[in-house]
Amino acid sequence: MNRFALLSLYRSLTRHKLYAALNIGGLAVGIAVFLVLSLYVRFETSYDKWLPEHEKIYTVQSIWNFPGSPFNGPSNSTMSGLLEQIQEDFPGVVGTRIGGGESSVLRGGVAVREDVAEVDPSFFDVFRLPMARGDGATVLKDPTGALLSETIARKYFGNSDPVGQTITIASKNYRVGGVFRDLPKNSEFKLGILVPMPRVHDDENWYRWGGSSLQTFLRFETPEAARVFEQKLPAFVARRGRPDLGEKASDHVKLALLPVARQHLEPQLTASSSRKITIVTLGLVGLLTLLIAIVNYVNLATARAGLRAREVAMRKVLGADQGALVKQFLGEAVLTVALAALIGLMLAELGLPLVNAAGGHSLTIPYGVVVPALALLVLVVGIAAGIYPALLLSRFPAAAVLASARAPGGGRAGTRIREALVVFQFGLASAFIVGTLVLFAQTRHVQQADLGFQREGLLIVRSMGDSALTLAQRRAVGAAIRRLPGVESVALGDGAAGGTGQDQATNLKQAGTPGLGTSVRWIEVGPSFFQTYGARVIAGRLFDEAHGADDAAGLPEGQARNIVINRRAVTTLGFRSPQDAIGKSVGGTTYPRTIIGVVDDMRFYSPREPNSAAFYIYFRQPEEGEGRVATVRFQGDPRAMLAAMRGVWQRTVPQVPFDADTADARLALFYSDDQQATQLFAIGAGLAVLIGCVGLWGLASFNTARRVKEIGIRKTLGASATDIVKLLVGEFLRPVLLANLIGWPLAFVAARTWLAGFDDPVGLSPLFFLVGSLVATIVAVVTVIGQSLRASRAAPAWALRHD
Repeated sequence: MNRFALLSLYRSLTRHKLYAALNIGGLAVGIAVFLVLSLYVRFETSYDKWLPEHEKIYTVQSIWNFPGSPFNGPSNSTMSGLLEQIQEDFPGVVGTRIGGGESSVLRGGVAVREDVAEVDPSFFDVFRLPMARGDGATVLKDPTGALLSETIARKYFGNSDPVGQTITIASKNYRVGGVFRDLPKNSEFKLGILVPMPRVHDDENWYRWGGSSLQTFLRFETPEAARVFEQKLPAFVARRGRPDLGEKASDHVKLALLPVARQHLEPQLTASSSRKITIVTLGLVGLLTLLIAIVNYVNLATARAGLRAREVAMRKVLGADQGALVKQFLGEAVLTVALAALIGLMLAELGLPLVNAAGGHSLTIPYGVVVPALALLVLVVGIAAGIYPALLLSRFPAAAVLASARAPGGGRAGTRIREALVVFQFGLASAFIVGTLVLFAQTRHVQQADLGFQREGLLIVRSMGDSALTLAQRRAVGAAIRRLPGVESVALGDGAAGGTGQDQATNLKQAGTPGLGTSVRWIEVGPSFFQTYGARVIAGRLFDEAHGADDAAGLPEGQARNIVINRRAVTTLGFRSPQDAIGKSVGGTTYPRTIIGVVDDMRFYSPREPNSAAFYIYFRQPEEGEGRVATVRFQGDPRAMLAAMRGVWQRTVPQVPFDADTADARLALFYSDDQQATQLFAIGAGLAVLIGCVGLWGLASFNTARRVKEIGIRKTLGASATDIVKLLVGEFLRPVLLANLIGWPLAFVAARTWLAGFDDPVGLSPLFFLVGSLVATIVAVVTVIGQSLRASRAAPAWALRHD
């Protein structure tokens, strides 16, 4: 473009400031939303791609398939000895394992919980973590060697050199041999400290198929090599798993190779299956918001094209051909989009802190990537958005335009195109509104749903199950907590609200029923467990001290244990009613069990996980078992109670880190991903609707200005101001109401897909769609009514003089 074209663009923008502001502002907001949500999608899809040669690393997945089991599906965990069995049957396969998790690190006589991973000496053969100091592969060959991340090294050793110093982890001393670079936030791995994996080959569970205690990773140089190896796994499972899983071992568990960069998005037992749907949804919101902004730009540009008709006619008279005009107006469109992109980039930078706060992220704009991408976006959007207005302007016949008393507006065809674009815009806006209503309703529903127990006034003490605690210490700290003012009861069990504790299942069936039975989750509980949770008894009784057969620890092998089942287990095990189940015997793979009571379902797990059948086993002295979690019923301020418990804990067992939180906080972890996605969706949807309103307001202003003379004639012939308002508002409401035909099906499909991931979804009531349409209609009316009122109040004589 030459300087005369730039001058023409400047004069056009400054002469029609309103349309310029609407055009550029709407497009800038659309680009800002697209940028922010693109950054979110880019971050979520970049997990573990920072690993050197990540495309060669595969997670070994266990895909479980037991009838009725609550644990069916893919899991990224395997049994402990799987790698050794693989390398025995397939020599030369390179692999490693990652186990452990949070563990205690002694600091100044007080234990602190850190991310401690137990790994094989072959860890660096698979994961080439960048080292800051030392040789990681050499350090891990020493059973007492340890590697620290940079953050952990600074935390415990400050500015001094940590290499060669000693650190105490889980009551064992390790010598620091090296420091590795901190892992970025887009990583599934929690590696603060690496220590060698202890050899426990004498543990019978090490090679037991059916366990899932750690992660196994394999390395293949090419995808083809990985596929060839994966084809050999069914025969390997059938051969190796037969002793534990029976003749049909490969039917119950399958092994699969998952590229390590995909494990963040793939659904699994220990992660939310909604993550991929959330990312796709928010990505579509960004794209559709940008599309709405482009449509808005085209709509306003075509409407405004008539205002430059005489300018085009004069240029043609002075010798400009159609090609030169198309180039000029396309160039103007690209420059306009570039200006909008610059403003959008600034809006994105300003809005990122708000989005990070709403979504719990720490997104930043990588300008080295964003600027080239934005330049490409400017070119594509500028051409796509400007091609139609450019062609429309360049085709105006010069003589007809100069001879006309008014500038052409595109005629009936132009009006229909603009109405079609409004229908498209508000169709998407209506779908966004309905989708936002459904998301908020579902999020509210899962947070307020009846979980089968009283979640208020509950504290979950996870550290009670720490293996470093002795039996005497468990009893001492439990007694100290019970003596605290405000504590009503304390109960121990290997399961608690928030999914804390162990998660295990076994097969049960009615006595005399053929087959293996149905897999049922089981939880070990101690005295006052049900009373502490406020569980509702449906039939029978709870465990008590008067019945010796209640205590599973005091019974000889083979004698029937008394159990309590939940409501879901009644139907799962084939009983007609809760009362029918009382006194009945159910058997499984070990000893028989007698049902003494039925309680209502207590949902300790994610709302996306089906509420499964469960039974409870009683131990009179639960402190004697491992992995116990304490649940405390209290009255008063949760923060004060947590502080008091922390003080008791650190005075009694300072060598074990205190880990406790309210039940509400533990359960909130299940809701956080969906809540954050709902907030991001609502932000994007709200801005998309705002862009649509900006475009509708601009069109209302344009059309009202072009119909001033018509309005004057109508008023001269007796039309009232109310009639004029009804006429103008009604014409704009027709495409808005028609837009629901597009918006409703889109919203229905999207909402049904989203809700399918929940075990207890809200119903897709017609009320959502009616309210969404009502909101869209009200927004449209409010948007255009100001222009309609101003036009209707104009005096007929003024209107007839000023067309």
